[in-house]
Amino acid sequence: MKYSKLEFSVGCFMLAGIGALLLLAFKVAGLTSNGQGETYTLYAKFDNIGGLKVRSPVKVGGVVVGRVSGISLDPQDQVPLVTLTLNKEVGQFAESSTATILTSGLLGEQYLGLNPGFADEEMGIGVLADGDTIADTQSALILEELIGKFIYSIGDN
Repeated sequence: MKYSKLEFSVGCFMLAGIGALLLLAFKVAGLTSNGQGETYTLYAKFDNIGGLKVRSPVKVGGVVVGRVSGISLDPQDQVPLVTLTLNKEVGQFAESSTATILTSGLLGEQYLGLNPGFADEEMGIGVLADGDTIADTQSALILEELIGKFIYSIGDN
């Protein structure tokens, strides 16, 4: 069997297309081939996590600095406990930092926003080490709860 140059180039084009689709699928799924580098873990307790999911981004000012690596129920306090895996290259955050569950757009995906605080050794405010818990957290805003409060407030008038 003799193959022509046209059949060979069509085959190469098809392989390149399939490879591009695979790369796109991995990108959409959040899987990457390169390593994240060194990471450290922080924890945060919330009253309500809404639709936050494992692998949701952790952002500081819109820049992704880590991922949510786990969500569980704290056995002592019976509140959701979120495990954050942050890249070491972004540095450490102060103990006065806050964690908030935010939404991209009106009905978009939820992500965890970190608002860096300040560290002052004289005031006794240090930095969060690997395994520490962020004390100041703000839970997710649930759209259904806001609509319900609005409707009941109209009904009272």
